[in-house]
Amino acid sequence: MYSPVSSAVLALFLLGTCSSFAIAQTSPKPPTSQSKSAAKSDLDAFMEKVLARREVNRKMLNQYVLDETEAFDVFGPGQWPLYRTKRDYTWYEREGMHVRSPVRFNGVTVKESERQQYETEWIRREQKRQERKAKNEPQEAGDISFGSEGLQVNRGGAVTSEPRFVSEAYFMDFKFEPGNYYLAGREKLEGQDVLRIEYYPTNLFNDEDDEKTPREMKKKKPSKNDEKQKQFEQDINRKMNKTALVTLWVDPAEHQILKYDFENIDLDFLPGRWLVHLDGMNAAMEMGQPFPSVWLPRSLRIAVDVTVATGEIDGRYAVDYYDYKLATVATKVR
Repeated sequence: MYSPVSSAVLALFLLGTCSSFAIAQTSPKPPTSQSKSAAKSDLDAFMEKVLARREVNRKMLNQYVLDETEAFDVFGPGQWPLYRTKRDYTWYEREGMHVRSPVRFNGVTVKESERQQYETEWIRREQKRQERKAKNEPQEAGDISFGSEGLQVNRGGAVTSEPRFVSEAYFMDFKFEPGNYYLAGREKLEGQDVLRIEYYPTNLFNDEDDEKTPREMKKKKPSKNDEKQKQFEQDINRKMNKTALVTLWVDPAEHQILKYDFENIDLDFLPGRWLVHLDGMNAAMEMGQPFPSVWLPRSLRIAVDVTVATGEIDGRYAVDYYDYKLATVATKVR
């Protein structure tokens, strides 16, 4: 009864059905190709440090437990509520694993028996997930640092367990792509001077499994239908990448991302427009500073607007992360 829809699944679903952006930039005097090349080079070097700092933040998040509030709302024509849910959880560490424990469901306190049942099922699913990760990515674990040569990852021999809230908070795991960043200007964000940087990705939606497909296909000869399906998926991914924009607000002194915003509209290339028309999509994550000089995710927001035969339908998904504590601090669910 209290098992939630995973925010990672929701995020992937929403991202898989929506996307895009088109922006026009004007300049009274276009810079020369030489100055543009130098500006790109400086910005690329800056963004390499920014994304290295993001990876450090992600690794640091493993050390903490927290409280989480998850809300999902669907509104029909005239903003009539069709579905609403709100769940509160607390995270704690047990036997080396971060466990998600339900506290309230739509304001009603979860019974002790149901809470224990949920935790047992959660641990079982996480163990299965870790086994799959260890089997498929045996060299993924490692320590991250940033040196004169950029991001350095010291690989280990076994996969460490990443808490689910980490992968969900960093669901948009875009990679460093030199030449795809543009400085849009300087702004104020919550009273702080930041740089607004626009990122036009080329590999945001590419499925990493595609790289493994040729090796796997040697074991079994692909059919014509398999090849056709693969080409269709690659074409969709290419168009999704082409129409995507990520805007980042970055503290230049600390190379720290304070907020990023993903936009993806103009989805005319997607099939099924006669049934569902996607009017817009937005996803954003904000970082907070619960401890001095420690930046951790504060909120995640996803919004999707679609039009069907009966009218407009809007979906809103939100997660708030708060009350961070070191995992070594004893946590008791009440």
